[in-house]
Amino acid sequence: MPCYHASSQAGTLLGMSETLLRTPLFHAHVALNARMVPFAGYEMPVQYSSIIAESKAVREGAGMFDVSHMARLRFKGERVLEFLEWITSNDVSKLEDGQGHYSLLPNADGGCVDDIIVYRLSEHEYAMVVNASNHEKDVAWIRSQNKFGVEISDETDDTAMIAVQGPSARSIVAKLSDQPEAISSVGLFGVVNCSVAGVPCFAPCSGYTGEDGFELICAASDAVKLWDALLAAGVASCGLGSRDTLRVEAGLPLYGHELGDDLSPIAAGLGWVVSKTKSFVGSDIINAARTNGTPTKLQGIQLTTKRLIAPGMKVYVGNEEVGEVCSGVVSPLLDTGIAFAFLRSDIKIGADCEIDVRGKREPGKVVSKRFFKRA
Repeated sequence: MPCYHASSQAGTLLGMSETLLRTPLFHAHVALNARMVPFAGYEMPVQYSSIIAESKAVREGAGMFDVSHMARLRFKGERVLEFLEWITSNDVSKLEDGQGHYSLLPNADGGCVDDIIVYRLSEHEYAMVVNASNHEKDVAWIRSQNKFGVEISDETDDTAMIAVQGPSARSIVAKLSDQPEAISSVGLFGVVNCSVAGVPCFAPCSGYTGEDGFELICAASDAVKLWDALLAAGVASCGLGSRDTLRVEAGLPLYGHELGDDLSPIAAGLGWVVSKTKSFVGSDIINAARTNGTPTKLQGIQLTTKRLIAPGMKVYVGNEEVGEVCSGVVSPLLDTGIAFAFLRSDIKIGADCEIDVRGKREPGKVVSKRFFKRA
């Protein structure tokens, strides 16, 4: 799923191109003195106070992110299940009404068009959330595969989405909701249709931080009312900078870094969202990669020093180059530099390694990608 990354081109509000889009919450961010940057064609808040403070707010209480830039699609038709089974990697047939799952849009070459979330609304109606940076590409590709007479609608401009994340997120949303029992009991990727602070919401239990929480989808015209109510309830406003830190700590991939058109989801460790029983776009190539293995695989690296690690930095075991960093942050949780890297497949967890950080070898260790796991 998408977020701001340190390697993205940043800028200030002044001097931004007039062509950049704005979410329904743009003026709310400016009123809170957020630092705005261009991301995926939008002016988005990268931080309000500091990345460290916002990361800790999510880990210790509750924080919220404007993720309205992510695209929201809807699919209707008698053959919609058949269509989605063909274009996505996970088993859509296992979903029941009001359930969703994480999945991929694979391509014919064994890579990924995008990573997505799919929700079943009813027998003949589904919803999908895709990455902001891939919005137009995804819609064009999905439409090109539609030989099933499915009605595809893009609801992005008409809606907004606010992610409320953290150990206190569920209780806060429940208190503001007209269905507190449903909010309190729904499981991961389950959906509650409810009102939150008087705003009608499609409320999936999902997020991109490794914490409990919800992604509240509402009408664009109601976005500010919902944001202000959450703010008044004690939810901290958080930017895309802390979202990136949190997702790396939680071991979650970012398209364009851990996933791409030419990157195998098997190498990225996402075989768990690839069906072993159905045929889908590129399934033969992806299943062959599962059977035969891949030359590289995604691993975590934890430094012994507090250095920011950037994509493209080389990883060494001894004097041998064994891979390359694809994402890196300084973790407020661990107080050290952490990274994802595609390493040679024979390199195992526990191996001592070094990362070349601007000409200096920084020592570290190969570890699980899940730096943080919620209890």
